[in-house]
Amino acid sequence: MTEVFLDASFWIALRDAREPWHGRALEVAGKLLRQRRQLVFTSLVLAETHAYFSRSLLTRLQILDDAERNPTLRWEPVSRADESHAVSLLRHHRDKNYSFCDVVSFVMMRRLSIGQVATFDHHFRQFGEFEVVE
Repeated sequence: MTEVFLDASFWIALRDAREPWHGRALEVAGKLLRQRRQLVFTSLVLAETHAYFSRSLLTRLQILDDAERNPTLRWEPVSRADESHAVSLLRHHRDKNYSFCDVVSFVMMRRLSIGQVATFDHHFRQFGEFEVVE
């Protein structure tokens, strides 16, 4: 099963019908499901997504159910070495405004040899190493 990294911006758009990218997220998610792709995420991505829905109990619970029970999703642990590498990348890319979560995602994608990402965050394109699934 080919893996795709799941970014918080995509997960949020998928679960929030008010988000401008909601329709596109539904289309891409449907395509990924038909292709039987595995979506990989980290605790940091889960934390960003969960925090976004902090005022919506039902959606927060749906996000937790997604994370723990959806067989299409795989929760990948972040190591201390991954975090350290992310800090080094942030220092190296001082001219960019990448978040720590984004850079940890870059590090994880490299480590796991995942070349594609489901995202609406322009930083993944800006980083220049990954293909955004469309």
